[in-house]
Amino acid sequence: MKIFFILLVSFSSFGPAQTLNVFAASSLGDAFNEIGTAFETQNPDVDITFNFAGSSTLATQITQGAPADVFASADIVQMQTVVDAGLVSGEAVIFTRNRLVIITPQDSDITTLEDLTQPGVLLVLAEANVPAGRYSREILEKLNTTYGEDFSEKVLANLVSEEPNVRQVATKVELGEADAAIVYVTDAVLLENVRLIEIPDDANVIATYPLATLMTSEQNQLAQMFVDFVLSREGQSVLNKYGFLPAQQP
Repeated sequence: MKIFFILLVSFSSFGPAQTLNVFAASSLGDAFNEIGTAFETQNPDVDITFNFAGSSTLATQITQGAPADVFASADIVQMQTVVDAGLVSGEAVIFTRNRLVIITPQDSDITTLEDLTQPGVLLVLAEANVPAGRYSREILEKLNTTYGEDFSEKVLANLVSEEPNVRQVATKVELGEADAAIVYVTDAVLLENVRLIEIPDDANVIATYPLATLMTSEQNQLAQMFVDFVLSREGQSVLNKYGFLPAQQP
């Protein structure tokens, strides 16, 4: 009996790996890749496949039947789309937060918020239906209080490109294809040769990130294990390392 038991364990350890499909907002890319590696190290029979894109794109993919086990959104609105479709298992949980900042090339003449209204400035934002794009427009509207009621209109007159996710927005500035953009702080700190222009607290937006397992998952227990790992001290430490804010406000 002992020999049979040992052989059984040995053969099971060489069984096929379980694949976990995690759909996550683009801004989570670097942090989630590191979290995924740590999770796989602790669970060597698991392979995590990440699909990083704009949260609205991911929500659409999920509601149209894409095979996903876990959804991590950069806002509550897109998560609610999936909830309303009856595809969230249990309740979504807030696992981190983020802030936004303006970036320009390091050698740019743009050094203040008011400079964004100068004619000829090449501004890039995320698309309006993407969380980062919606947050950016909310910020510009709030800044009307400080810089005049037509501030946001003047800034948006310089909009030359709208990107499907915030990483592509950041890349435009990094490659010198744009003069300014609004991105998450967590994206900005990963870039080289860019200057950051802070957005005042009273105008900034705190992006709230919800996380959930999905009804369509065939790996329910494994999906919940990943969610729990993201919420764990180790997972939160990785998010903090990449500049994300704690899930709960101090």
